[in-house]
Amino acid sequence: MLTNLDLIELTEFRRELHRYPELSGEEVETARKIADALKPLSPTRILTGLGGHGVAAVFDSHNDGPTVLFRAELDALPIEERNDIAWSSMISGKSHVCGHDGHMTMLLALGRMISRKPVAQGRIILMFQPAEEDGSGAKAVVADPAYQEIQPDWAFAIHIEPGRPLGYVSTCAGLINCASLGLKIKLNGKTAHAADPEDGVSPARAVAELIPELDALGQGGSLDDDFRLVTVTHVRIGEPSFGVAPGEAEIFATLRTAGDEGMEGLESKARTLAITTAEKFGLRVGFEVCDDFAASINDPDAYAVAKKALDSIGVAYGDAGVPMRASEDFGVFGWDAKAAMLCLGPGEDYAALHNPDYDFPDDLIPLGSAIFERIARDLLGTA
Repeated sequence: MLTNLDLIELTEFRRELHRYPELSGEEVETARKIADALKPLSPTRILTGLGGHGVAAVFDSHNDGPTVLFRAELDALPIEERNDIAWSSMISGKSHVCGHDGHMTMLLALGRMISRKPVAQGRIILMFQPAEEDGSGAKAVVADPAYQEIQPDWAFAIHIEPGRPLGYVSTCAGLINCASLGLKIKLNGKTAHAADPEDGVSPARAVAELIPELDALGQGGSLDDDFRLVTVTHVRIGEPSFGVAPGEAEIFATLRTAGDEGMEGLESKARTLAITTAEKFGLRVGFEVCDDFAASINDPDAYAVAKKALDSIGVAYGDAGVPMRASEDFGVFGWDAKAAMLCLGPGEDYAALHNPDYDFPDDLIPLGSAIFERIARDLLGTA
């Protein structure tokens, strides 16, 4: 049970996180603030530096039972906030318009409740992972040797998802978030004077051909096993000069599939297309993979546990808006655990995630933490 004082303190803490956002891989101060906030809760252990700047609090009953992990994210986005609020971002070009400040606060609220009423068996892990926004954080955490000491049997996460009614949870068994991969295609030729373009090797025509051909590799549709989507997100050709014919170019393409299985084939097709086109125009080609997200799959058993908890505390839920094309690296925690992601609605007309006017609704802190606590009690009981 959270008190009024808890909610006042947690709300202020959330807003403090909001004021000082840090990008993926840079979450030094955010991690420190989280670790400091966890210490008064007297967890059995606090692990820091997981997969970079990750923090995990372990609440161990010292009785046999499963290990249940609840996850939040530390990082923010490279977006200039445009909100007229007292706690808007103090860091130019960076903001928590992703909801991660709220997710962290819900986990701290859960920690307060578990500290006061410990579980009867097993362990609870409060996992504050780094670098979710670029898809690298969960993989780095799971690969960290220290993670093996807290390997969970169950894993749960809540993500705020606008477009749903306030307090409504969208979830389903099976696919919840698509796999995605950012493929950077680099084309290199030779610059020339703009008056004599024939003296160089320009990538312009290759880029003009590649954009629609990449799009054609995957055009979306139903989120079934055959779902493929390729989105060209950025193109740069040469330098901004009227006197130089370009000699190099970059194309950013985001590839999406309904599961991890289809990504290798889609990436191979995109690479082959770029290689063939580069050869046609006498260009060299290189590749870089960025923002590599595994699909998030809700385990049927974990989904059933979540449904039972939602029923117990009277939270409305269904499968509205799921599965989603958007990606989430929480799926990595499901590789070796029974995992489920829940999408919590802030209101149907609420500002969208990653919009410059988004801010986490503090009224959802007690609801999100109550869902987590009910799941924890159902799996581990109360001492």
